[in-house]
Amino acid sequence: MKKSPIYTRTGDKGMTSLVDGTRTHKNCVRIEAYGTVDELNSFIGVLIASEPLTEADRTLLTDIQARLFDIGSYLASGNAEMSERLTPDLEVSLQALEDAIDVIDSEVPQVNTFILPQGAPSAAAAHVARAVARRAERCILTFNDELAAHAAEEGNTALHGVDSNVLKYINRLSDYLFILSRHCNHIAGVADICWHPAKPKTQSGQ
Repeated sequence: MKKSPIYTRTGDKGMTSLVDGTRTHKNCVRIEAYGTVDELNSFIGVLIASEPLTEADRTLLTDIQARLFDIGSYLASGNAEMSERLTPDLEVSLQALEDAIDVIDSEVPQVNTFILPQGAPSAAAAHVARAVARRAERCILTFNDELAAHAAEEGNTALHGVDSNVLKYINRLSDYLFILSRHCNHIAGVADICWHPAKPKTQSGQ
């Protein structure tokens, strides 16, 4: 039987290859960054498969998945020259997210408190994706800090950190996923559940 190309055995000892062929540990901060972006992309796939969503929602979410692949490839580039070539142009996609946020925010009931991550299946899925987007942002920031530290050690001011629009996109995406969760509950006719914090614990003897 012919060997499947799915498994290569090259990563059995905890190493993997970047886009430029560089070998690195699977648990390094770069891999954690683009691995979390991949995880986010998968959760958005779960969201797309959930109800209710409009066709416009699914179209934008599918574009988001493509942009996350762009970002993952960029983060996995491995060297400055390839990173430059793989830097995605996210201006139009950033604007699309902001436009969608503005539209949805004008349509859903206004709230002045935190809401619990629940409701319709698509709303709950959007909340999970939102939380993973926040984690992806933290991972990318950690990677960015490592790049800055490496540049300082090398004394090389030509070394660049993560592209600013990549950071903006992931941050804006988490905002969009939050408001999308509210949109999903709204079109499902499910009310958002507001958070009611516990009363402060009184001091002993008072």
